[in-house]
Amino acid sequence: MHGHHPRTPEAERSRRWFMNKALLAGGVAAVATMTGCSNGSSDASSSSSGAPNGSMPSGGPGGAGGMGPGQTEVKYKDFTGLTTDGKVVDDLYSIHSTDVSTDKVVKAAQAFLDGLSQKERKSCTFDVADDEWLAWSNVDGYQRKGVRMGDITDGKRESGFALLGAALSAKGLAQTRNIMKLNQFLGDYNGGNRETLTEGAYFFTFMGTPSTSKPWGFQYEGHHVAINYFVLGDQVVMTPTFMGSEPTSATYKGEKITLFRPETRAGLALLRSLTPAQRAKVIDSEVAKSGTDMKAGAGSDNLKLAYQGLPGSELTSAQRDKLLDLVRVYVGYMDDGHAGVRMTEVEKHLDQTYFYWLGRTKDTSAFYYRVHSPVVLIEYDAQSPLAYGTKTGSGGGQPSGQPTGQMTGQPTGGMPSGGPGGGTGGPNGTPTQQHIHTIIRTPNGGDYGVDLLKLHLETDH
Repeated sequence: MHGHHPRTPEAERSRRWFMNKALLAGGVAAVATMTGCSNGSSDASSSSSGAPNGSMPSGGPGGAGGMGPGQTEVKYKDFTGLTTDGKVVDDLYSIHSTDVSTDKVVKAAQAFLDGLSQKERKSCTFDVADDEWLAWSNVDGYQRKGVRMGDITDGKRESGFALLGAALSAKGLAQTRNIMKLNQFLGDYNGGNRETLTEGAYFFTFMGTPSTSKPWGFQYEGHHVAINYFVLGDQVVMTPTFMGSEPTSATYKGEKITLFRPETRAGLALLRSLTPAQRAKVIDSEVAKSGTDMKAGAGSDNLKLAYQGLPGSELTSAQRDKLLDLVRVYVGYMDDGHAGVRMTEVEKHLDQTYFYWLGRTKDTSAFYYRVHSPVVLIEYDAQSPLAYGTKTGSGGGQPSGQPTGQMTGQPTGGMPSGGPGGGTGGPNGTPTQQHIHTIIRTPNGGDYGVDLLKLHLETDH
């Protein structure tokens, strides 16, 4: 029997205690300072169930992604997923054999759970269709459930990383670990949020029981990371997966870490392969890049988002290859075998895969792009700084990774060398490549493996 059931209204309120406290203490500015990240504005062409429009900090009232006060989480039973118009496209997904074994990830999950104490295991196990699937957030101060990596022994923690290593590719594991390290860097840098801006403030939850035949999955989340991993037989759905960082380049404990270069370069490579006429369709000339433009972040599970930009049907063969290369960067964070299965699914809908862009197009520009088809949504958003590098213009030094005292909003260390210049802080400030959010989703009911679970229950039960 699992340890939890769908949350009560009282539990919902308690999970938002942190943000309510921030708002009472100092309003929106306090939320921006305390959370260290922003996520999601929306416009007339998109809406999120229970998520008001606007571009407030994540965790604050409004915005499409922070799970803050005023934002209602979609319940599992009410989940329809991302659509263009509120209507789910049928017959996109099916239960079938992929010929890619999930034995390794099942064994790794079983080993991790078996190593936990009875109390720890109870705290992180849920029903396979629990609301907890949809309760993730990228905000550092979000009140999470599950087993916290910083609270378990070294051996148990290594078992957790072994599970991530089985589920992710080598690149995916490195990306996740480096985001965690830069989260600790940010805590050292600004001297605050010592419970959440650490390598240990990441949580495992499990839905269902690891099995090679029955549906189950796990979630790994914390500040700037949310990995949702659903398994049914040898099929895997690893969406939504959110990855971000502030900063994206810094030296931590003597290690130089730079994140999101492949995502940045692949987007620019596709854009620069286009003709002027094609670019005119892709780059939105009527909407300016803002401090936060992500649409499909946390809390946006039933988002309505129309296609924008240029479809794959209007690309040349070489350009279509670059579009696939771009998608492959994000899909490539899951284990290699299932990444190949996923790419085959994406290729089937390449003609209907749209590419859209906001902002400028230089190597160091802060821009937003979106790849959107019936079976995949990818967003890349260079956002305004909230806790790091808020001086205007580029700074003069490389932060050492050591604490610099309480953050005042004007750090003295400037931007890391080799990175783009800083920008005005706050959710409506000047964006920079030193604060990037990304997400990949499976539209039309595919996220969290919901559509596959429905099919399984209809056919096997």
